Amino acid sequence: MKRLIVIVALTLAPFAATAQSTGVLATRRPITWGMIFALLFLMLGPIKLLGPFAAATKDCDRVFRLRLATRAFLFSVAAVTIAAALGEQVLDNFAIPVLVLQIAAGLILFLVALQAVMHQYDVTRPPERTEPPTLAHAFSPLAFPTIVTPYGIAAVIILISLAPTTEIRFMVVGVVYFILFLDWLAMLVAHIVVRWFNPLLLLLGVILGVSQVALGLHLMLVGMEDLIAQGVFTAPGK
Repeated sequence: MKRLIVIVALTLAPFAATAQSTGVLATRRPITWGMIFALLFLMLGPIKLLGPFAAATKDCDRVFRLRLATRAFLFSVAAVTIAAALGEQVLDNFAIPVLVLQIAAGLILFLVALQAVMHQYDVTRPPERTEPPTLAHAFSPLAFPTIVTPYGIAAVIILISLAPTTEIRFMVVGVVYFILFLDWLAMLVAHIVVRWFNPLLLLLGVILGVSQVALGLHLMLVGMEDLIAQGVFTAPGK
């Protein structure tokens, strides 16, 4: 396991070296690999996954946790692969501009993140699940929507659609696969992390929630701004 992590880290080292200096997507605002990784990590990363997975599998043995995490990982990889392969084609078939998808993703992210943030102030908490999980939970709710979120899929489709070359598209998908691999690792050590760093996770959860609210607003505002710049809301002849 340690060797695999080292190999992956060395593979991504060249990207980290140029993350802040190389614009890779054809947009009005240059998008770097660092920005791509940060965006996808925020939407698909393991921070939001540790607590729910540890709580759901607290009474399960290690073998079951491994099987559940691996199955959820495979479902997530399959979902991302399908989204990457068909997403742009679906946009073309329905004549949906990428900016509209960006606004929709921002709206979903904003509403989901706002609900999570406001839930912290809810004094009435729903009863915790008492029945043990089964392998069927790997698909839902673990892979969907906890790991592969709707706005995360939208982000993947947007990045794939904006990629100017096939090589960059494959590299974007590779970054997504790496983040899903981090999710799998996080599930394997979720109980240890929650046991020792639960206060820190709570703080990170708050920061992540507020950041997602802001990111959702940002995606919507930038999308609207770009649509206005393209003259979408301007009457013909004006």
